Amino acid sequence: MSNLLGAYSETIPIDEIRKICDQVKCQVQEKTKKVYQEFRAVAYRYQIVAGRNYLIKVCVGNNYLHLWVYEHLPCDGGDIELQGVEECHSKEDPIEPF
Repeated sequence: MSNLLGAYSETIPIDEIRKICDQVKCQVQEKTKKVYQEFRAVAYRYQIVAGRNYLIKVCVGNNYLHLWVYEHLPCDGGDIELQGVEECHSKEDPIEPF
């Protein structure tokens, strides 16, 4: 796993990322104009910058979304912001920056 400043990590199985997904679910539904009964993070990558960028693969039934989420540093409030959503991904699609 790379821990170089500015580099993305390898894809990582889920743990604390579920909390971040719960925080952005409403924003994702607004952006995609869809309501998701299932909204389950299955993998993610992160990038350490002046805060942290997350690339998250989310299962939404038979399809997958890729989310780009930014987490501000604690000294800047630690807020979570949805930066982007890509729809129509498959389980096998790699999680790449967009």
